[in-house]
Amino acid sequence: MNFKAERMNIAIAGGIIGIISVALVLMGNPANMGFCLACFIRDTAGGLGLHRAEAVQYIRPEIIGLILGAMGLSMARGEFSPRGGSSPVTRFFLGFFVMIGCLMFLGCPFRMVLRLAGGDLNAVVGLVGFVAGIVVGVFFLKRGYSLRRTYKQGQGEGILLPLIQIALLILVVAAPAFIFFTAEGPGAKHAAIIVSLAGGLIVGALAQYTRLCMVGGFRDMILFREPKLLIGFCMIFVAALIGNLVLGKFNLGFTEQPVAHNDALWNFLGMLLAGFGCCLLGGCPLRQMVMAGEGNTDSAITYLGLLVGAAFCHNFGLAASGKGPTPNGKVAVIIGLVVLFIIAAVNTFSKKESAGTERS
Repeated sequence: MNFKAERMNIAIAGGIIGIISVALVLMGNPANMGFCLACFIRDTAGGLGLHRAEAVQYIRPEIIGLILGAMGLSMARGEFSPRGGSSPVTRFFLGFFVMIGCLMFLGCPFRMVLRLAGGDLNAVVGLVGFVAGIVVGVFFLKRGYSLRRTYKQGQGEGILLPLIQIALLILVVAAPAFIFFTAEGPGAKHAAIIVSLAGGLIVGALAQYTRLCMVGGFRDMILFREPKLLIGFCMIFVAALIGNLVLGKFNLGFTEQPVAHNDALWNFLGMLLAGFGCCLLGGCPLRQMVMAGEGNTDSAITYLGLLVGAAFCHNFGLAASGKGPTPNGKVAVIIGLVVLFIIAAVNTFSKKESAGTERS
């Protein structure tokens, strides 16, 4: 496939994903939250009882569909390849702190684009922080940062997380008494299960086919001046913006935005943490979920880090709300930045010293 055709495919996929995101809001999802990997993983953690924040408890079918859609298309294309073993504990904690950053901002990079398309100017501040985090990550990448090689895994390892998603789908449909469902709040706002699942399946397949990744887009632009992956997110923004304008759901400003706060410093720092962590992981939450569907067990570990991070945020008062960030959340973001700098340095400069010792 030539570059022109590849870019066209990414643009078309981005446009479709933007339309799906607006449609999911129209059919019941919270405003500017047609898709948000961080929010939906947080809701799923609540639905499983891993946290007891009653406003955000619902097993989101979009996440289930995303992983299964990526798995299905990767199998059809012969690209399902279970691999892993690349610093799994480090990846777990990177996912954990990425979630803390996202829940300080109240959204993942995907939702940041959708918030922009809805007129939420706080997302501009988040975007600046996100890009700054990627720039910091690229600094270490240029100096040799790596989480070591991956190894081929058995088929059972690769399909375990997708099988868990099928089990979650059964639980949200069957609605047994031990599963939690929000009565009031963002968790209570959702499209019908079949609609959400279908949306997730399509987005997962499109993201698998095009390799969509917002972190990868900015990273490649900085390192290689290659805008290919950013084209997809630009088209998500354009399609969602047009949809919001047509439907009268565009509200330009910093205040009175849905599921958002206007504390600029902590919006910036939250997405700085998220961007830095995602760069060290090698992909944004969307890309991690797609790779998990492709059989990548390291991405599956990252998913677990995100899930536990979401539960931790709501159990210990770290997540922001429409009223703004919490004191605990501010401390957690600062701790997260320190930890990420340590991880980056250890996996960059210590390896250089080791390599130098071996040569001598």
